[in-house]
Amino acid sequence: MSESVQPINKWLITLTVMIPAFMEIVDTSIANVALPHMQGSLNAGTEEVTWVLTSYLISNAIIMPMTGWLARIFGRKRFLISCIILFTLSSIFCGSAPNLATLVFFRIVQGAAGGALIPMSQAIMMESFPPEEGGMAMAIFGIGAMFGPVVGPTLGGWITDNISWRWIFYINIPVGIIAVIMAKYFIFDPSYLKRQKVKIDYWGLTFLTLGIGSLQVVLDKGQQDDWFNSAFIITFSIVSVISLLLFIYVELKHDHPIVNLRLFKDAAFSAGNFIMFMVGFCLYGSVVMLPLFLQTLMGYSATMAGLVMAPGGLASVIVLPLAGAYTQKHDGRKLIFVGLLLGAVSLFMMRGFSLQASYWDFVWPRVMLGAALGMIFPPLSRATLANISRVEMGNATGIFNLLRNIGGSVGIAISATLLARLAQFYQANLAGHINPFNPIVQSRMESLQQAAIAKGADAVTAHGISLEILSRIVRKESGMMAYNYIFWILGLAFLLIIPLLLLLRKHRYSTQN
Repeated sequence: MSESVQPINKWLITLTVMIPAFMEIVDTSIANVALPHMQGSLNAGTEEVTWVLTSYLISNAIIMPMTGWLARIFGRKRFLISCIILFTLSSIFCGSAPNLATLVFFRIVQGAAGGALIPMSQAIMMESFPPEEGGMAMAIFGIGAMFGPVVGPTLGGWITDNISWRWIFYINIPVGIIAVIMAKYFIFDPSYLKRQKVKIDYWGLTFLTLGIGSLQVVLDKGQQDDWFNSAFIITFSIVSVISLLLFIYVELKHDHPIVNLRLFKDAAFSAGNFIMFMVGFCLYGSVVMLPLFLQTLMGYSATMAGLVMAPGGLASVIVLPLAGAYTQKHDGRKLIFVGLLLGAVSLFMMRGFSLQASYWDFVWPRVMLGAALGMIFPPLSRATLANISRVEMGNATGIFNLLRNIGGSVGIAISATLLARLAQFYQANLAGHINPFNPIVQSRMESLQQAAIAKGADAVTAHGISLEILSRIVRKESGMMAYNYIFWILGLAFLLIIPLLLLLRKHRYSTQN
């Protein structure tokens, strides 16, 4: 027996879906800073403990594109509430895990439940607001999407340092309970989205799981295992490519596919998804690289690095509603264009970082990047999903969010690989200029030796100290040059996707969805 749709205030619906969405986004990054504590507590190796993160991301990515299909089978309200309950219960078991295997298992369950929360929340918000207010709906959703990655590591670090790493999972319990109660009373299945009995696409489900899961493993472990010099990476790459090709073939032939790939026939949807893939590439690449730069080269603490990142999240939160309001009345493509340009400029500014830079030298480019992302997200989401029917909205948002996340994984993987290899290249290049016949090196060595001798070291010890200091300087300078090059690549990526804006048509409001 279907529920009749009740006239619920759109802001109540917004709050209802944003609570579980924000909870899921925070949990994607909250465990990062707690890994060393988990490693000691669970007696795990460094490589083993990273599966706490990888397992969550893999199951999250697999479920995300099939969200619309699952919502049609089980009913969206029932499926949403079930996912929140499962996410909360798995959080309890993660927090009480006695060993690493148990923790990883329940992180898989948690990731699977969380993977559906973002697309469903976005689809419900798109439907709850009138077509002309779609930009504002995506702006509000974007506040959680952009602010979550900033809150996650900061909150996780504070809880881990002051209480216990287990409480980064336990804090989901009250949030989950509130989310379930609100979803029960404020979310209703629309008349056009009734539960359906369809033939289950087992082959599509199998190939999607193998393809996305293997791809995520390759991206996460590639740099660590030296990419294609590893039989492990080669095997998973082959499995991923073959599975994804078979998945595309099966889905285009099936009457009721778990992922409706026919949506890509719409040029705006295809272009918007690729742009979001590249935005994810630049966003996650820079968000991972900047804190590493601050902590490894500048000597910043985790808290200080967080204080550099936080203003960027705040800038996004301020700009997002303004961008949403602009998009309601104007052509959103212009705002996306400005956002991409501003994002490129901010990353080019990061390319100029030096080891003598001050706190504010780091903050302002980060604020500019946060503002740029705030300009891009609402109009891009709206333009991408503008021509999608309400029945397919859950499917479309699942694909859209999946491509953002995969873009982020690709950005992190490429950035990490470039960092390792460029640092080695620059270090070898700089070391070639350090020889005892170089007068600058001779002068520097002599001053360092004199400083060591003045502190009580003998001549031999002072010589060794000066060599170690020079070696450390070379490593830091080569690392800085590597980071600078990566920021330049990420900025260039923003510029390269600007021509795709031509495929995003100016939206004409329509009520026939």
